[in-house]
Amino acid sequence: MAAYKARLKAFEDTLNNEKIDLKTLRKLCFNGCPYEHGYRSTCWKILLNYLPLDVSQWKEILQKQRKLYAHFVDEMIVEPGMKASAGHQVDDHPLNPNPDSNWGAFFKDNDMLLQIDKDCRRLCPDLFFFQKATDFPCKEIIHADSRVETLRKRVEHCVLQSESLQVDRFGKSNMIATNLGYSLFTLYLYANLTPGQGYVQGMNEILGPIYYTFASDPRNEWKEFAEADSFFCFTNLMAEIRDIFIKTLDLDAECGIGSMMAKFSKKLKDKDEFLYNRIQELDLKPQYYAFRWLTLLLSQEFPLPDVLRIWDSLFADENRFNFLICICCAMLMSVRNDIINEDFPTVMKLVQNFQLSKIDLQLVLAKAVDIR
Repeated sequence: MAAYKARLKAFEDTLNNEKIDLKTLRKLCFNGCPYEHGYRSTCWKILLNYLPLDVSQWKEILQKQRKLYAHFVDEMIVEPGMKASAGHQVDDHPLNPNPDSNWGAFFKDNDMLLQIDKDCRRLCPDLFFFQKATDFPCKEIIHADSRVETLRKRVEHCVLQSESLQVDRFGKSNMIATNLGYSLFTLYLYANLTPGQGYVQGMNEILGPIYYTFASDPRNEWKEFAEADSFFCFTNLMAEIRDIFIKTLDLDAECGIGSMMAKFSKKLKDKDEFLYNRIQELDLKPQYYAFRWLTLLLSQEFPLPDVLRIWDSLFADENRFNFLICICCAMLMSVRNDIINEDFPTVMKLVQNFQLSKIDLQLVLAKAVDIR
């Protein structure tokens, strides 16, 4: 208890400086951020280059970015919804071949929304947080008297027609007003603002823990803007790892997920050649398991509290995600005996469902530090 109080004091002292010492902050966060006082929420914003080290600039930057996000919502969700509510142009119709046709954009958006929604609904399905109502809903989108009724109808009827929806006592689905719904809108905005990449399956697993952390901030003045803040932190993070979501780079030896899997295999061979050779003997290719581990930053391999702890270290990693490769190697080395003694189907099941191993995360992280 005394040691933990000392850690809380260390975070308090570091974050209360007029200019934050990044080296000290990285060291503290690498060993885990406390939940208390919103320390994790604040630290992640700094480590993901959303907040500068000069604390005196925070207020101005946050106001500017949150205002910009509100502009994105208005421009890409509210205004199109109002136009659609007013009806399409008379000379426009669903079969119009004109690339500027409103209907063409409408159908394309629906396809994207359908994919995002399917993925978001798989986000931590056992965690009530994503199903509960958000504490700070966007009035323009969810209010019953809103002029942007079309957006809700598109999501509920056009996009989600194959899904079962919860309906409130007024006969309206309440999905849009949940944290799940706001994760959907954040990804929708990101996809529209990055047309060269758009939305790729798995991005929901990257956004989820960020949004959860910010929306769980005990400070209401920060929690209120969790959606905007998570959008920009997600965007910054994607700028760093976007190559691993580009399919054409999957086999590239210099960048992309192919390069990361090659580094992972080399690291494992350097640290435990016997285990590496056994994996080769089983023909257990990294594409079968490490592809997901590396692409999604281990967000599907551990319960959410453990994912948050892992991401403390990953975001604090000065070499940006080299430690991720060390953790992946440590995971295999933690189940070394099973891999050596079991057959291919058993080992495959284990590495594709690592939670079944019930290996303590602290043991994995300690081994990863040794590997590093």
